Amino acid sequence: MGSKSYILQYNRNRALSSFVGDVLQCRTMAFCDFHYYSAALGKQTAAYVLLPETGTPPYATLYLLHGLSDDYTIWQRRTSIERYVENLPLIVVMADGGRGFYADAVEGYAYGKAIGEELPARIEKTFPAKSERDGRALAGLSMGGYGAVRLALTYPDRFCAASSLSGAMAFGHKAVGWDDKPIPAEFQRILGADPVGGPNDLFALAKGLGKKKRPALRVDCGTEDFLFADNQAFHAYLKKIDYSHQYKEYPGAHTWAYWDEHIQDALPFLCKAMGIEKAKS
Repeated sequence: MGSKSYILQYNRNRALSSFVGDVLQCRTMAFCDFHYYSAALGKQTAAYVLLPETGTPPYATLYLLHGLSDDYTIWQRRTSIERYVENLPLIVVMADGGRGFYADAVEGYAYGKAIGEELPARIEKTFPAKSERDGRALAGLSMGGYGAVRLALTYPDRFCAASSLSGAMAFGHKAVGWDDKPIPAEFQRILGADPVGGPNDLFALAKGLGKKKRPALRVDCGTEDFLFADNQAFHAYLKKIDYSHQYKEYPGAHTWAYWDEHIQDALPFLCKAMGIEKAKS
């Protein structure tokens, strides 16, 4: 081997050694593609689970909910959620809610029970997760934003906090759809014929809770989002009934760029509710 070839190979090996050293120094979270049978749904389902590499178990758990057109893989695929939580003593569970709005359908799947009751019990049986109320919180986008708040208000003894990003907050609160046309048949099968004031109406759920039982709520939405007016209306209603909450408006639309940015703003709020001190402020 000539001297030039030897020097080139030496430099390559040194660069590779340096790269491997840098990788080994990085903290990486354990990632699980968790498949299980759901009795509430009557079928197999799945969730992504991120497990912390810091802190002492048992850990608090954040249940992260997707929107109408996606599934449990989407938060991991379209955001940097793992990077945002990598230094937190926090389990993140990315649940699958189908197209069911995390509700128990009048005709169809019981996604409310599946995610609100069954999944936490399964997680706490399988992973080193806290089983107390202050160890569970929810967040989600669009349908999942609605779902996070709905589950927190439906199960206030199970969840201490919820954060909605661009949530469909008027789902179940109006007798018409978002375009002021009749509610599509798909959603009528979830809500029933007369949903206003019922178990899927966030306004009614919030009003029905006594102050001591209220979970902490955070609501945000982009000012160019087609759901902006509904988020403003829900915020105004919470103020009217004296429900303390955090509300934020940011520039942006119904996009992954918005959700990737503002899940970072939601995390400190949720961590504070769960008693996690080490969170980005």
